[in-house]
Amino acid sequence: MLARPSHPGNIGAAARAMKTMGFGRLVLVAPKIFPDPQAEAMASGAGDVLAAALVVDTLPEALEGVTLALALTSRRRDLATAPCWARDGAAELARLAAAQAEVALVFGNETTGLSNEELAFCNRWAMIPANPQYASLNLAAAVQVLCYELRLAIEASRGAVPPAPTFASPGTPATHEEIEGLITQLESAAVESGFLDPERPGRLMLRLRRLFARAGLEKEEVNILRGLLASFRQPTGKRHRE
Repeated sequence: MLARPSHPGNIGAAARAMKTMGFGRLVLVAPKIFPDPQAEAMASGAGDVLAAALVVDTLPEALEGVTLALALTSRRRDLATAPCWARDGAAELARLAAAQAEVALVFGNETTGLSNEELAFCNRWAMIPANPQYASLNLAAAVQVLCYELRLAIEASRGAVPPAPTFASPGTPATHEEIEGLITQLESAAVESGFLDPERPGRLMLRLRRLFARAGLEKEEVNILRGLLASFRQPTGKRHRE
């Protein structure tokens, strides 16, 4: 829930932050400007979240049916309920949501945050453990942090662990013989260039073996390195041209 958001771009950016973490229920309390093309632009693919957003006039109206409302603030309030860190608050929301209870994250206006009256309508309030000398976060950034924490908490409550990120399919690992061929060629080139004294080899080749073992070379990488070494010893005459 966004209480009294003043900039439509922040509404769109918040919708984008929500969707990236798997959430789509956005409630706007007395937005200054909405709908607006800038909100659509900043949503960047989360236009469905904006289209489904519920707009109400007051926070009590937005909180109807909610069991636990977690308010976000960067300022300590003397008359507020017991505070908690954002991660702990997200875990509490996840537990209740797992029991089919209605829960909500409540964010205040970009400039003034939540008023004391608005904060009083919420069961709990939480803080992001930011730099105490500069704890001010952009509204959408705060939404992103809390939605991230809530997503992790929900996954943990289900006993699920997010899979490790992958970016590309790994190549075929090089065999022992292929790596040995590379090491032999590398040693020969080092001796020929004068970099390695065969009478006093020291631990150079041992360290290179350890390096290759740590790297986990693939077949294509071995072929590239062997081709590179061969080109040093017998130049092809080809030159890179811009």
